[in-house]
Amino acid sequence: MKVKKILLPLISFVIIVAVLATAYFTLDDGGAKETAWALVAPIIAIALALITKEVYSSLFIGIVIAAILNADFSFSGTVDSVVNDGLIASVADSAGIFIFLVLLGVIVALINKSGGSQAFGRWAKTHIKTKVGAGIATILLGILIFIDDYFNCLTVGSVMSPVTDSKKISRAKLAFIIDATAAPICMIAPISSWAAAVSGCVESETYSGIELFVRAIPYNFYSLLTIGFIFLITVLGFDYGKMADFEIKAQDGDLGILTNATTEEENEASPKGKVIDLILPVIVLVVASVIGLLYVGGFFNGVDFVSAFGDTDAYVGLPWGAIIAIVLIIAYLIARRLISFKDAMDCIPKGFVAMVPALLILTFATSLKNITSSLGADVYVKGMMEGAAEGLTSFLPAIIFVVACLLSFATGTSWGTFGILIPIVTNMFSEGDPLLFIGISACLAGAVCGDHCSPISDTTIMASAGAQCNHIDHVQTQLPYAITVALVSFVSFIIAGFVKNVFIALPAAFALLIITVLVIKFITQKKQKAD
Repeated sequence: MKVKKILLPLISFVIIVAVLATAYFTLDDGGAKETAWALVAPIIAIALALITKEVYSSLFIGIVIAAILNADFSFSGTVDSVVNDGLIASVADSAGIFIFLVLLGVIVALINKSGGSQAFGRWAKTHIKTKVGAGIATILLGILIFIDDYFNCLTVGSVMSPVTDSKKISRAKLAFIIDATAAPICMIAPISSWAAAVSGCVESETYSGIELFVRAIPYNFYSLLTIGFIFLITVLGFDYGKMADFEIKAQDGDLGILTNATTEEENEASPKGKVIDLILPVIVLVVASVIGLLYVGGFFNGVDFVSAFGDTDAYVGLPWGAIIAIVLIIAYLIARRLISFKDAMDCIPKGFVAMVPALLILTFATSLKNITSSLGADVYVKGMMEGAAEGLTSFLPAIIFVVACLLSFATGTSWGTFGILIPIVTNMFSEGDPLLFIGISACLAGAVCGDHCSPISDTTIMASAGAQCNHIDHVQTQLPYAITVALVSFVSFIIAGFVKNVFIALPAAFALLIITVLVIKFITQKKQKAD
């Protein structure tokens, strides 16, 4: 074990040096920009994270490598790129989400302090009798919170962790359920921050952004199949890959909780808390967040409801709503005499501290994305797409799906991926071509898929934070599941590219998924019996 701990970092170091040496001696005056080298840094960061299981250093090394390539091996230019193009730009661009995350952390701390989470856990132990019931309840809550993926991850995690803990569901499994009902739900919900982001990327003379988004929903195979997949494995009651190992440990009491913060909060929580003290703050937060998104979109200035959501800015609307919600929640809990004003103020730094790991990873991941973008990754990908378009018309949706997967995986961002690819896809097909909607769906589905698989994805980071699960454990346990659905989705996009009919393609996709899951279950059970 000691040899392995020394050998893996050493091998990683040798590979990094070899990559940089190769780049130094092979790149011409044009540098790494707009070539495959633009994607090298995030790929190395991802590989290091999976090998070492240490995400902070892996991301930082990726940032430095990207900066070296961006600065053409200039020392001062590299430092400048890391600080200005990476870290400072990351914090500046993501300030709104950072504020929202801290406020969510504070709200979670307030609910825990009031005893609301503990009361819900006691209620759930009485009313939710089985492990399957706990899993289904978690999935349904994730589906209901479709406004924003960050909001989904942290809310579902804080609300459902007492329930899943009581039924011996591992935190890695909880993180997967959270992740699987965050981005996929937002990507098929017309009223969400994701729908707004997609709408802003559309350049079409015939269709509005929101109309194109809605018409693409039935072909968004990865998002739809992911939801079907989590229902299937929950009802069938089996797991495979590394997830199975974590579930076995959970049955012995090792749930894989990241810290002992939950135990400390339970000891400090008010004994007078009731279930309503959890439900009402969550409802207040949902309503306030929706109002905030509508306000920023101009709804209260005469803009219609759909257009307001299409033009909103989640980075402003969500913090706007969260600030209103936190004031109302504090007033409510004090009026209920569950906490004092001093207790409420003590929850503010506690909420911030709880979010520090997520904020740090998000800062590094965004920094890596920014520098990778400055290297011209979008131009390189556009060239790949144009090359693939020749003579492969019916296969284009499947090709777009794969390219989107790879780009999202390497950069760790769904929004950045469809921001790059949607304008390309809309130019590849004529306005009346049915493949336009299938192509857009493939782009969106691939963006979510790559996001699920990537350890530097912000949504993956938020799911880990919401479940209080080790981040790399979440990535490694989720990866086999995401790849399973991705393979079925790939075949489904091939079918859709030929039949161009959703009433044939979508049932075929779900039938293929069910067959695949049943086959995996049969093989898993046969292997377990053999062992």
